[in-house]
Parts: sequence; C-alpha cells; structure tokens
Amino acid sequence: MSPPPPIHRAGPRPLPVHLTAASGFYASSIAASLALNNGSIAWNPALKETAAVLSAAVARKSRPANDRRQNGGPQSGEPAAPAPDFAIAVEAEARERLRRMLDGIQAYRAHPYRRSVEEPDVLWREGTTRLLDYRRFRTGRKNTRIPVMLVPSLVNRAYILDLRPERSLARWLAARGHSVFLVDWDAPGEMERDFTLGDYIARLRRAMVTVSDAEATPVAAIGYCMGGLLTLAAALGVESRIDALVFMATPWDFHADRPDQAKGLAALLPGLEPSLSAYGELPVDVLQTLFAALDPTLALRKFAAFAAMAPDDESATAFVALEDWLNDGVALAAPVARECIGRWYGQNSPTKGLWRVDGLPVLPQGWAKPALSIIPAGDRIVPPASARALADALPRGSVLSPKAGHIGMVTARSAPDRVWAPLAQFLDDPDAAAQA
Repeated sequence: MSPPPPIHRAGPRPLPVHLTAASGFYASSIAASLALNNGSIAWNPALKETAAVLSAAVARKSRPANDRRQNGGPQSGEPAAPAPDFAIAVEAEARERLRRMLDGIQAYRAHPYRRSVEEPDVLWREGTTRLLDYRRFRTGRKNTRIPVMLVPSLVNRAYILDLRPERSLARWLAARGHSVFLVDWDAPGEMERDFTLGDYIARLRRAMVTVSDAEATPVAAIGYCMGGLLTLAAALGVESRIDALVFMATPWDFHADRPDQAKGLAALLPGLEPSLSAYGELPVDVLQTLFAALDPTLALRKFAAFAAMAPDDESATAFVALEDWLNDGVALAAPVARECIGRWYGQNSPTKGLWRVDGLPVLPQGWAKPALSIIPAGDRIVPPASARALADALPRGSVLSPKAGHIGMVTARSAPDRVWAPLAQFLDDPDAAAQA
C-alpha cells in the first residue's frame, strides 16, 4: 500500500501574526538591553529595588575583566580580555530562540501524524449541525447510566472532545456504559450566517429533545466553554428533558478577572464590522488573532519546545494532534459575533441578568436541578473567577477545581484521573453531589 499523501499544514494560524509577535518581542528585548546598559530605562517605582540589582549585575558582566579584579572580582590568572557585551549577548540569544521557533514550526508541518478515528453514527442533523451518536462504542453497564450530551463551543471544532482514541472524553464515557452524543456545530452555512445566539439555542433544544426521545429518558448535558452558556440557556427551555448540567470552563462574569481586556475586545467591534458585513461572519483568522492576543508569545514558546522533541515521542504526537485542532477553526456567524463581543464581553450581560433568549433572561438561579462546575485552576482562557460566578449562582451546584488548563482538562494525559473520573462520579449520582 502506498503511503498517504503529505499533509499541507497551514498553521500555526495566522502565521504572520505569530511571527510578528515573536520578532517584535525579541526586537524589544534587544532595544531594552541597550537602554538597560546605559541606564536610560524609566523603571516603575515598584520595581526600583529589583532594577537596581539587575543593573548592577549587568554592569559587572559588561566591565572588562581587569576592571572587575580591581573591584573585588577574580584575582590573578584571569585573562584581561573584556567580557562579552551585554547587548550583543542578548541579540545572540534572541536570534537563537527565534531560530528554535522556526525549526519547531517546520517540524510541526512535516510531522506524519494524521487524525484517525472510527467515525460515530449520526443520529440527527439540521443545517450544518450534526448530532454524533457514540452508542455503538458503549460497553460496561449498558442502559444503567444516564445518557450524556456533549456541547462544545461554536468557535472551535467539536472533535476536541474526541481528539484521539486515547484522548477522547466521548469514547471514555461510552466505555463506562453511557450513551454519548456530541453536538457538531460545524461552520456556518448559508442558513446559519444569519443566526443569533437564540437561533443556535433553539437548535440545541431540538437536539436535546431528540436525544431524550432516543433514550426515552432525561439526559445530562455537558457544556464546554462557550458551549456551557448555550447549554444553560437551552436547558432552561426544556427542563423535563435534562436531569443534570455540567459546565466545563464556562465563563459567566466576563469582567471578573480582566475587565479591561474584556472591554478592550468589545472596543474592537467597530473595526471588525467591515468583515462582519462583507462576509456575514467573523473569519477564522480574525478569531485566531484575538485568541493569540491573550498570550502573544505562546506560539514562540511552544514551537521552540516542540523543536526539541523526538518526532515519534508521544508528547510530540499529542502536540501535533492538538495543534491541528487549534488550526482547524470555524468562523462565527456575524450576529453571534456581535452578541458575544459586544454584549458578553463589553456589557457583561450574563452576570448582570441582561442576556435574554426569547425575551427571557438566562438566569442560573432558575436551574433547580443538580449541576457541576469544573473550573480548571490553570485556565488562561476563561479566568477561574469568571467561571466561579456561574457556580456560585446555581442553587444546587457543586464545584471541581482540577489542576489543569482550559484545553488540558479534556486532552492532557492527566485528564482521565483529574477531570473525567470525578465527572463520571457526578454523573452516577448527581443528586448526591448536589446535596454534598
């Protein structure tokens, strides 16, 4: 059999943004080294003491060796040649780190990994949305555990919850005996480009009814990130079909931790309007740029680290699998983008009770059944304080705060022990968890 064709990876997306951020970071480091060396940096008063120590260390490193001997440095035997200039050393290090990043990007693009999983069945579809059915992968205690419906965000592909056979929350739950269903939103089509959040929530309610009918029982709905907000709003409209809710890294108070950053994102909305109006959606690369702004040097660090990995190492495979998913983004329908950026981030409408669907406010206080909030302690995308606001508002809510990140909670090697097993325990007896 001939080998499969090579993958033409375009990532990391958008590449110009990541390269510009890395180059700008190192260029500013070189400029700062020159300013530090001549004492022209205006330090923040809070850093005055630390800056004095740093400046003294730089001065010692930059002085000729014979000058250091006269000031208590090493004595006889040391060469009298001058020490390397500090700014030159910084420039050399910057070049080396940038080279490692570029090597890592090239290694990623050439990696042989391809996602290969046995595809689930499709129970239902509407527009571009499919309801993936994992019941044929179910083992263990069949028909004795609550059916589970997984609801991902609209801004990324659903297969983050089914990334690889060995890193799949959907298949792991099915192997425990749960009937598992995954909402695959896909990208907006002609119909969805005019969708508001309310339209997606109405579709999600129909999917919930479909799952409940298929299993002839209420189900547990698990919302991941933005999917948690959609899940809450949908469940409040079909309460008889849902027995428990789980919120995984779901934001609620968008001004809880970084209000200036949230308001700054909302301030970009007028500048995004030409794209929204022209295309009817917020393009993938614009979304990726907004995510990159949360940590501008993340790509620099992670690809430099990847360059040092052996291609056949499990860590390298896991990196490529996740990076492929990150770069396989979807656009956001223009009305949804306006609501999320302007109202969620700008006005903080959910926590103020101003977010309405079908004319009614979406209030977590109205969910009277059990709920579990999984709030990763190391989440840099959804600050824990933002997710905690939702947990605190749920009348029968319990909280799990694993040592994990926003994505690692569903893809890391430690996820089954730290996140999935406690989640499964909740699903076995939601009422007991709520009472505790």
